[in-house]
Amino acid sequence: MDLLEAARSLQPELVALRRELHAEPEIGLRLPATQRRVLAALDGLPLEVTTGAGLDSVTAVLRGAGGGPTVLLRGDMDALPVHERAPAGHPASALPGRMHACGHDLHTAILVGAARLLAERREQLAGDVVLMFQPGEEGDGGAEIMVEEGVLTAAGADRPVAAGYALHVSSALLPSGVVATRPGPIMAAADRLHVVVRGRGGHGSSPHAALDPIPAACEMVTALQTAVTRTFSAFDPVVVTVGAFHAGDAHNVIPDEAAFTATARSFSAQAAARAAEVLPRVVRGIAEAHGLTVEVEYRHDYPVTANHAAEAAFVADTARELLGAERYTDLPQPLAGSEDFSFVLNRVPGAYFFLGATLPGRTPDTAPYNHSPEAAFDEEVLADGAALLAALALRR
Repeated sequence: MDLLEAARSLQPELVALRRELHAEPEIGLRLPATQRRVLAALDGLPLEVTTGAGLDSVTAVLRGAGGGPTVLLRGDMDALPVHERAPAGHPASALPGRMHACGHDLHTAILVGAARLLAERREQLAGDVVLMFQPGEEGDGGAEIMVEEGVLTAAGADRPVAAGYALHVSSALLPSGVVATRPGPIMAAADRLHVVVRGRGGHGSSPHAALDPIPAACEMVTALQTAVTRTFSAFDPVVVTVGAFHAGDAHNVIPDEAAFTATARSFSAQAAARAAEVLPRVVRGIAEAHGLTVEVEYRHDYPVTANHAAEAAFVADTARELLGAERYTDLPQPLAGSEDFSFVLNRVPGAYFFLGATLPGRTPDTAPYNHSPEAAFDEEVLADGAALLAALALRR
């Protein structure tokens, strides 16, 4: 039985696991029910399994037959605080306000499938495989914690990971079953800017007798957009979006303070470093001009996810060979979302790639995208994803 055929024989089991995970989504670094299901799904396989200390991760090492390189395969497991509006006839979360809106339930089932396929082919493995089941991708930096806890040396200090791969399903953008990647940046760095502008409250009828923080904070929001277009190259862009703005409680009262929070996205380490310098400076300058004080916090969340060129080409070649040339396409440009697999790719060569999972009957250009309450994924890609991860490990 060839690899793809073997994977498709696992499809019913992978669908069942995915639906269990989808019904009970868990958020953040602590995913006890998800961890238990993963451990149960791996039970009986010839794996060396450990769990995390600072998070509910699962790391499983499969020993190969030879002394070749160690390969890491990642699957993230956490969900989002989104209330699901599932299409009729599709799996739905049983927990209000929680949803696998980004497809991590599929990633987990796919990695379990890859583990099964590789365990059956241990004698074909020249080296070891590290299976990285990761919590906390959605903003909690679970990959960084797993790196700190030793996932890159899980096969042994003398057997460090030589290459790492991760896939991400997409409920839109790509037709179902189509693989896409690119060399270089594929996902943006994500930084966070939190600003509190402090003034002096007063009566809304007499702004001259107060120090109104709201106009200054509004000026900061618009000035940040000007700073982006006048400071950064259009060929190495930065995207700044203010997602939260809070000030006051009454229409006729000038509040003491106004606060806002923004995300800054960039596609190179140089642009990320420049944004960390420029954006706080703009905010402080406006506060000073208005005679106000300001508190500025700038936090680096995730670095740029950048594929190593040779490894991206390797993913493309493997996808074409396994699935057919028509099932692979080059990604023309990076996406402005962020991904903490960047912490792995900053340490070892590897590649991150997408697997289309747009539902039949939906159009990739208009389908609800990942993180939408209406996002839904084609389960038919589970077997293909498992076969592709297994093929990458076998070939590498």
